[in-house]
Amino acid sequence: MTRTLAEVAAEASTCTKCKLAAGRTQVVFGNGDPHADLMFIGEGPGLNEDRQGEPFVGAAGQLLNRMLGEIGLEREDVYVGNIVKCRPPGNRDPEPDEIEACTPWLIEQVSLIQPRVIVTLGNFATKFVLNTTTGITRMRGRVHDWHGRTVIPTFHPAAILHGGGERSPQFAAIEEDFGLIRRTLDEAAAPIPPAPDPARPAAPEGTAAPRPESPAGHAPGEIPRVVPGVSDAPGHDDDQMELF
Repeated sequence: MTRTLAEVAAEASTCTKCKLAAGRTQVVFGNGDPHADLMFIGEGPGLNEDRQGEPFVGAAGQLLNRMLGEIGLEREDVYVGNIVKCRPPGNRDPEPDEIEACTPWLIEQVSLIQPRVIVTLGNFATKFVLNTTTGITRMRGRVHDWHGRTVIPTFHPAAILHGGGERSPQFAAIEEDFGLIRRTLDEAAAPIPPAPDPARPAAPEGTAAPRPESPAGHAPGEIPRVVPGVSDAPGHDDDQMELF
């Protein structure tokens, strides 16, 4: 039986599957529209996020909100999460055992939200999600196909701020990337005309063409859910996406 995102968040709030649980103030599960077409994935919560229980709440979050506004979106229109849900000490990179413990939560988030476009924020998230050793500078600026979805890597807002903000050489790049995000969302929302059937005569001019059938069990335009059997972890459904 498929759970709701709120039910998953409630279970995650008491997670003790890795050593990060010992030093956290609270779990930072994620927030936003549970049915968003656009999902952002960062690395992990920082000090402010650990205190407030929400991702991207400091200066980096303000820059993210600004970039969203420039493409006609608000924070409430998207979903924002991280690879790990608890703050690593000193904001260090998450360690392999911590990532392994947290991955089922991210899998279930993506499976329930069903975003059309995923944006990875920064080097760490991009390398992890796309399973690549190529750095963010080379990966950004283009779209990547990933399990039937589109992934667009871009710089982490915190890296932009640390590099000088609007004076940073990466600032123009992140603006370009958000323009690409907007165009990709618009293209994903546009109806795709059916391919012509050579064996079927063309309809007379002025006659509406028949609507293509959707896959069994899915409404028109719905992204089919994922392959079963991904996670055997207690409390996680098998109806989840094989992401990594």
